[in-house]
Amino acid sequence: MPLTVKRITLWRKEVENRPGVLAEILEPLAQAGADLRLVMGYRFPQDPARSAIELYPVAGKRQTTAAQQAGLAPSDIPCLLVEGDNQPGFGARLGAALAAAGINITFLMAQVIGRKAMTAIGFADDAAATAATKVIKGLGRPARTRGPARKRDR
Repeated sequence: MPLTVKRITLWRKEVENRPGVLAEILEPLAQAGADLRLVMGYRFPQDPARSAIELYPVAGKRQTTAAQQAGLAPSDIPCLLVEGDNQPGFGARLGAALAAAGINITFLMAQVIGRKAMTAIGFADDAAATAATKVIKGLGRPARTRGPARKRDR
């Protein structure tokens, strides 16, 4: 599977950190037929009583209405979804390439299922996400290698 890089919109809600809140947020989306590919839930270290839930995708009128009724809203954090075959060391290459380009990230969430890898990366602004798209797509191209030196006829 070739490496794909896609801009996505995470839907997000800050919530009270308590049992059952994730189920309360996800149930309306399940009823609306949402097939979520990414769900993140985490508490805020600076305020353990608060947490956030972020998810993707929300598509179509029915799912959008369900997400809004659950209190979710589109996040304003530019985000890329990177998918491809799992490659040992890809995270290190990704981090080094973004650093070399002077691009900072606001978050990164990565997982491998079977032989496939998926990474969601957030950026401070649209310009950083656009620049990162080019850098990351470059990682998916095979490195140019030089063949054996040719002998010159003299």
